Amino acid sequence: MTLESTINEFKKVDAARADYPGEHLMVLGAGILLLLAAGRSRSFLARIAVGAAGGALIGRAASGTGGVAKLAGALQSGGWAWPRR
Repeated sequence: MTLESTINEFKKVDAARADYPGEHLMVLGAGILLLLAAGRSRSFLARIAVGAAGGALIGRAASGTGGVAKLAGALQSGGWAWPRR
């Protein structure tokens, strides 16, 4: 197997599974904590690595069927009415 086919298999498995309640909030929290830890690190390489991991987790929380994509889909279809002034 090539690296690309392995990644595609992981994506298929992830897309097929059900979302757990609060999964995206937990991933978002972990990403924020990693970004805070990156800011406190003294090592430049640790800041880069931990910051990249935190950013990836925040991106993961924003994507997917239960994250911001669901919110954007509901807003585009007019599913949620926001108070207007």
